[in-house]
Amino acid sequence: MRAALVEYSSSEEEEEEEGRHGGGGGEQGPSRAGAVRQRLPLPADLPGDPEPDEAVTDDSSRHGGRVRSFPHERGNWATHVYLPYRVREEFLELLELLVYRARSHVPSLSAMEEFHLSLSQCVVLRYHWIQPFVSGLRARLAAFHRFFCVADQVKVYTNQNKTRTFIGLEVTAGHFQLLELVSEVDRVLEEFDLPTFYKDPSFHISLAWCVGDLSDRLEGQCLQELQDIVDGFEDSALLLRVQWEQIHCKSGNKYFSFPLSRR
Repeated sequence: MRAALVEYSSSEEEEEEEGRHGGGGGEQGPSRAGAVRQRLPLPADLPGDPEPDEAVTDDSSRHGGRVRSFPHERGNWATHVYLPYRVREEFLELLELLVYRARSHVPSLSAMEEFHLSLSQCVVLRYHWIQPFVSGLRARLAAFHRFFCVADQVKVYTNQNKTRTFIGLEVTAGHFQLLELVSEVDRVLEEFDLPTFYKDPSFHISLAWCVGDLSDRLEGQCLQELQDIVDGFEDSALLLRVQWEQIHCKSGNKYFSFPLSRR
């Protein structure tokens, strides 16, 4: 069954991110943002702040045919909060098998180069607010401990504007802990009047992608073949039980890390 992915803005951040329906059913509901909040006042420009009104030409041919979900402008920083997934050699072996089989249905599929599980949509953050945004995240996430989840259900996703299709591994255990993290990230987003995460997210790790909405060619027989590969892979139950140790925030070319404490 098809789900829609979180909306990414740039070629590097468009690898995954999150669901129109959780647990395999239902259309994406409204964002979890609460009542409309008053915007924070903008401070004076910081030294070196890019000119916000100067648009940058975006050529999709430079990004494998991917199209941004919102225009790139100087001073606007695409920002994304996520759990990074550190791959093991066995995971890459499983990925190779899955992509090889899926390409018999969609030859244009490309494997992901980095892997993560999203805790936010990709949002636009003004340059001035990067540091206060990160400080808010650090305060909200400080009390969280490391935890496990299981991601072993193959699922097909599309981004919101149907310009890309993804194959991902959906989380089947650990959903509650992920929702707790999303709740805290949402609180920070609301402080900056930014879109919160989806109401019923399908938490997942994206494995491969292609340009266009080719979900019909990946569902049905192809999806069952991929699930059979996952289920039959040696030690897949152990391999796909993931321990999350830190949260990352990427804002433009800046990376911030928030370690999860040991119990």
